[in-house]
Amino acid sequence: MALYKRDTVWWMSFTHNGKQIRRSTETEDKKLAIRIFDKLKGEIAESKWFEKPLGDGYTFKDLMDKYMTEYSALNKAPKSHERDKGLRKNLEPVFGDLILTEISPMQISEYKVKRRMEGASPRTVNYELTLMGHAFNLAIREWEWLKDNPVSKIKKEKVDNFIERWLTLEEEEKLKEASPKWLQDIIIFAIHTGLRESEILDLIWRQVDLNRRTITIYEQKNKSVDTLPLSQTVVNLLLKKIKYPHNENDHVFRNTCENRILTSNLIKTFQVAVKKSGIRRLRFHDLRHTFATRLVQNGVDLLTLQKLGRWKEVKMVMRYAHHCTESLRAGIEVMDKIQYGVITNLSQSQKNRGHKSILRLVTS
Repeated sequence: MALYKRDTVWWMSFTHNGKQIRRSTETEDKKLAIRIFDKLKGEIAESKWFEKPLGDGYTFKDLMDKYMTEYSALNKAPKSHERDKGLRKNLEPVFGDLILTEISPMQISEYKVKRRMEGASPRTVNYELTLMGHAFNLAIREWEWLKDNPVSKIKKEKVDNFIERWLTLEEEEKLKEASPKWLQDIIIFAIHTGLRESEILDLIWRQVDLNRRTITIYEQKNKSVDTLPLSQTVVNLLLKKIKYPHNENDHVFRNTCENRILTSNLIKTFQVAVKKSGIRRLRFHDLRHTFATRLVQNGVDLLTLQKLGRWKEVKMVMRYAHHCTESLRAGIEVMDKIQYGVITNLSQSQKNRGHKSILRLVTS
């Protein structure tokens, strides 16, 4: 048995049941480290010691403190970090004081049932379990606090993935008529760019290049920097808003005091406009769905949509695939045009081959 120093912390090294074991005393105080080591040697001599799980002594609150400080705050967008704080508030009253190794799948399952009975939606419960599970995974892979993740054994709640809401052209006009001018501009901008609420309100003129008809998005969920093309409608809108000379750090959309519009003011005014317009069940984020749906319905492929909307993976835009049916109709109608000779740039031999191919398909 030996006590040794690694950097500034004292460690213990000993053999138990033929296995070499090293454990940190988690202290820089040599006298305290000696007392911890002496206690451990006494437990081994009395056959009371066994290789304790790494998570012994760490509570769920300890886990979340470390997760929020060392991972969420450093690796997630500010909005996602704030959401994690809210999710944590629901988890800690139940699990906060529990030692990590004491938390069982049964307890997590009971928590899931409790939250649903309190009125939490399946999606919210899944967000909470995802946060909890990710923290446990980091504790296993990087912090070496644990060996097992109890959340991995819990089945997520079934979420009703309803068809995303989007605005028809008629509804868009009703919504704009019910909105003040500053909100009308934001609605048009959101529908034509697909930008998220925070990206619109944070947008400054330095990100806009009217000569190239582009905007550059820096701070976003996928941590990338993207330069996106702008439609002529958006260019015209921005030309009306820009003032010369102007400060490049000025916000594009500003309130009457020439400051950034508050998110709470935007959402409140938007909800009032929705109610006034008579449109049912519409959130501001549905303007992003409107952007995506209109592109797909008019023949834009999902890969292009992914790039324009900056979704991380193609599977994230597959929710819009059901809108493709009508946009694909023009493609399939080419077959009729070939059959009836409407496509005039085909040679007669190509038309004949087309007729024969169709007949073979029909008779096979």
